[in-house]
Formats: sequence, C-alpha cells, structure tokens
Amino acid sequence: MNPYIVVKPVITEKSLRLANTENTYVFEVQMTSNKNQIKEAIEKLFEVKVEKIRTIVNQRELKRTGKKRMTVKLGKTKKALVTLISGQSIDLFDTSEK
Repeated sequence: MNPYIVVKPVITEKSLRLANTENTYVFEVQMTSNKNQIKEAIEKLFEVKVEKIRTIVNQRELKRTGKKRMTVKLGKTKKALVTLISGQSIDLFDTSEK
C-alpha cells in the first residue's frame, strides 16, 4: 500500500455539499493508481471503510499566461470520489452547516 497515492483533498463548494449529503469525499490521486489501490490507501490513512469509488480523469487544460499571453498546457489530473459506509466520516475539514 502506497500512502502517496492520495495527493490532496479537493475542497470546493460541490465537494463540501457531497460530503454533507451523500457522505462522499473528493481527493486528487496519482494518474497511475487504480480503484483498489485508492481504496486501500483511504482505508489505511483515515481508518474508515469505503463503500464505493468513482474516478474522473480531467483532460489537459490550456491556460494563457505571461506578458505575451503564451498558451501553456497543464497536465492531466485524476480525482476519486470516495463514498464511505453510513455512520463514518473523515474529519479532514469541517463540513457542518452553519
């Protein structure tokens, strides 16, 4: 089990809503990882039981930067939507509504 498979959590309005309503957390993971490796890493890092994993690969993004407005290609990224068994949660960030 490689704990470096999970790169970082994705914290957006939508990911916080998913955590509150569907008990689903979003993480950015390495491109070479598969669902079984992601499941093992999440279960070991956060000591929870994973019910389901969905993965999304975002294609390369074009971004304009600099004085000459050069176009730069950013790399691909892979996200994992991890659904936990009911009754469990990850206290990575505060998801309670105010």
